[in-house]
Amino acid sequence: METIVNRVAESGIITLDLVPFIPGDNVVEFDLKPYLFREMILREKDYRAALLTTDWEQYRNKHVAILCSADAIVPVWAYMLAASNLEPVAASVYFGSKDEMVKHLIQKRINEIDPEEYKDKRVVIKGCGDVAIPEAAYVAITHHLRPYVKSLMYGEPCSMVPIYKMK
Repeated sequence: METIVNRVAESGIITLDLVPFIPGDNVVEFDLKPYLFREMILREKDYRAALLTTDWEQYRNKHVAILCSADAIVPVWAYMLAASNLEPVAASVYFGSKDEMVKHLIQKRINEIDPEEYKDKRVVIKGCGDVAIPEAAYVAITHHLRPYVKSLMYGEPCSMVPIYKMK
């Protein structure tokens, strides 16, 4: 009787799933648009008064992206004032959209990977999952690991697209 051999399991390929790097639903936006007069002008006195009545607890332990979705000229200090109010409660604060912040957080988490753990290894970056992963994450992981790995692939161990192979 012929023994069935799982060549994928014996190949030493490490599969890296990027889903755990996605911050999930704890990323929210703080939009300055509702604080503008006629969605065009920021009045300092009114803005400061409105911030005093804002429920900052809704941002507790959340990653908060600060932006202004209106086409208005907003002074830099207005963003700083929002960040100052968010700092005691938010997990982190970022200037930009929610999508930009998600990319930022993914990049930050990828940079925390010790690339030495993947030195001279064959690595496949998992694709085709149920969770949408921004293309930026794939670019970031490629940039982070390429100098260390023996080979880098995309997909599943049974169906991989070669990305890089050490010469």
